[in-house]
Amino acid sequence: MPNQLAISTLTLQHRISDNWAADPWAEVRPLIDGVDVLKGVHPEGVAHSCRHWTGPAESWPLRVTKEPRRVVITEPTCTAGCCGALYVTMRREGDRVIWDGWENTSNITAVPADIRFDAAQYEAELARAAADRSWEEPVDTAARLLEQTLTGSGWFEQWGCVLTGVWPRREEPDVPEELTGPEGVDVEFHQVQDQVPGERAYSYGYELFITHDQPVEEQVRQLAARILADDPRKTAELRER
Repeated sequence: MPNQLAISTLTLQHRISDNWAADPWAEVRPLIDGVDVLKGVHPEGVAHSCRHWTGPAESWPLRVTKEPRRVVITEPTCTAGCCGALYVTMRREGDRVIWDGWENTSNITAVPADIRFDAAQYEAELARAAADRSWEEPVDTAARLLEQTLTGSGWFEQWGCVLTGVWPRREEPDVPEELTGPEGVDVEFHQVQDQVPGERAYSYGYELFITHDQPVEEQVRQLAARILADDPRKTAELRER
């Protein structure tokens, strides 16, 4: 583990979790001097999803200010209350970023040493990782672009509905495609207008497919056009009431 007085280098690595069914988006894994230090003390932990890195810099999970912040840096795919999580307190002091005050609620004895970073390198790496799309597979790009299109359209609101989310759907490794279906994108929305008080809302979804013989951007345009062509409650699958 890094020496307390050493100045370490932060690298943020996008990684698809082995248990991607729990969260199909990539986690953004912090490496310290090229080493996954957190894996050694909290092996079951998953870092923050790339979904948490899409907003303004003030919302990024690893942002720092002069005021210390206690952050969940890895947690299991169930819940922190179930299997424990790894916490760290991070702050900026002058030209240094400091991670200390570690707490491992799944193992009270296993925590990293205090870590210091050069603040300029640290903040540059946060900005680089937030903008990084090189890790994306076609399903990730399709899900991201389709969500942007649907969110900006205001289409679901016209029909008294709310877009719940858009997710990539990956192929299961070592499982025949006929059992899992081809990879693609899942879209889910629910109805809020005309809902009876106390009754569960109608939930709808699209199971869309992505091919490898056509540009992703063109496929997204076609998928969006299909959804935006008519009342989505008529063309989507009714999943839950």
